[in-house]
Amino acid sequence: MTHASAASGPDYAHELALVARGFVRVAGVDEVGRGPLCGPVTAAAVVLDPDRIPEGLNDSKALSHKRRAGLEQLIRDSADWCVAHASVEEIDELNILQASHLAMCRAIAGLRRPADFVLVDGNRLPRDLTLPAETLVKGDARSVSIAAASILAKEERDRLMVDLAQQYPGYGWEKNAGYPTKDHLEALRNLGVTPVHRRSFRPVHNILCQANSVSG
Repeated sequence: MTHASAASGPDYAHELALVARGFVRVAGVDEVGRGPLCGPVTAAAVVLDPDRIPEGLNDSKALSHKRRAGLEQLIRDSADWCVAHASVEEIDELNILQASHLAMCRAIAGLRRPADFVLVDGNRLPRDLTLPAETLVKGDARSVSIAAASILAKEERDRLMVDLAQQYPGYGWEKNAGYPTKDHLEALRNLGVTPVHRRSFRPVHNILCQANSVSG
């Protein structure tokens, strides 16, 4: 039975186990955007209503854009949720891990009513998190709350990257969301570094160094 449920996607078992321990408002937390060369890192926190859990929740990467968009609306309509970001400047100042944790803490703090337990995707808890919490490796494929958070974070960040693509055309962010695809790297070499590129990331840093050495 366990294997069958794991194969069919995330479930509400982790949340129910915590409810049985007295934690009523369990938030799932996930982030998206650690790997891109530009734009913010985005996190979401979601406390699902156990009586109104949208059907078909799964890791955002396992869903089509159309399915994600439909689920995003259902989550927004039925759950307590918040999406938050850490900026390019914060990523460069703190490092990407700490910036993603900062975005997570902002999302948790932004819930309409405080959570009393947090399930965090991955294997490291944000060090500034003051609530009881635990990590779940591949949590977006195991917990529906984390899956819901992954969907909100991805949809929100993708929209943001489409907006940025209109401000800085030529890099293909509307398609690659800022990830280091061949087209993005080629545009970076040809068009240069924008204000929303992460200067601490090696491909961007290297291009800036080359530009400086040429101008010097």
